[in-house]
Amino acid sequence: MSPGIELAAPYLDTRADQLRFALGLPARDALAVTRVDLGGVGVELRLLGASHQVHAGPVTETLACLPGRPGDGPPSEVTETVDGWRYRFVSRVRHCAPGEFAARARALRERTAGREGALCGVFPGSPDAVTALAAERAADVITWRTWHAYPQAGQIVETRTRLEAP
Repeated sequence: MSPGIELAAPYLDTRADQLRFALGLPARDALAVTRVDLGGVGVELRLLGASHQVHAGPVTETLACLPGRPGDGPPSEVTETVDGWRYRFVSRVRHCAPGEFAARARALRERTAGREGALCGVFPGSPDAVTALAAERAADVITWRTWHAYPQAGQIVETRTRLEAP
């Protein structure tokens, strides 16, 4: 098996438009969690059966299928100030041909394998059904990236978040 945590639970989302973005939600049940200290700020990367959640400083970011809330796909950009911290989220949906999709999913598994501050889950049914997260810090800025790979739809949702300390 390629690098990544083999998950025992099926994934709940199969296309980008099933996702919903939210800030400030409480912790959701996670299939896998990794915690890292980035310059005195605790960051928790949470891999959900319905995508991801990140807790960092005063922010909780969720991009997932949310019960009772219809999916509308990830927003292209969100900018907020949370407790004096500047938060910026950007995303895009990449549409891939089958051969390109498999290569990109493999690269995600390899990029996050064994890396501190990274988490990659492989869902049952396809080694290309991947959700991956990676966080790092430079100066007073924490960044994290996520990737949600949907082989059925040939889509990879890529997000990048920047959280700047006050």
